[in-house]
Amino acid sequence: MAEFNGSPRGEGRRIVVVASRFNEGITLPLAEGAVGALVGQGVKFEDIDVLWVPGAWEIPVAVRRALATERYDAAVAVGAVVRGDTPHFDIVAGETSRGLMDVMRDFDVPVTMGVLTTDTLEQAEARAGGVHGNKGAEASMAALEMLDLFDQITPPEEFEGDA
Repeated sequence: MAEFNGSPRGEGRRIVVVASRFNEGITLPLAEGAVGALVGQGVKFEDIDVLWVPGAWEIPVAVRRALATERYDAAVAVGAVVRGDTPHFDIVAGETSRGLMDVMRDFDVPVTMGVLTTDTLEQAEARAGGVHGNKGAEASMAALEMLDLFDQITPPEEFEGDA
């Protein structure tokens, strides 16, 4: 039995981080955590681009546009959707997740989810560098692990299409 496990190796990778400005007190630390983790794993600072979009709703289309340039090996999405008194939370959180999954499937490129979906601002703060770590950094690590795993199982020149 063959077993494969990706390692978060960043050397030679080019990554785009797409971050939401809405809830910037949360999303700025998430974006900084994402970039810091990438650099810490060997991605050159100049090989990381950060795209700021108005809110979580706009993240999937920005990731799609970035990946269409074929400049990036992976995308890291960061944002914060905090539950309020209306169903807006459910729509934005659900469609952002679905949109990111659609992009990942369409491009066969890792697109990782550092978009927080929390009930309270305090829960978001705890996950943006607080007691629960930094989910932006975790999303970057996941992207690098997936890239390494893909390198192990499918050489890009041999990939023929539908997964």
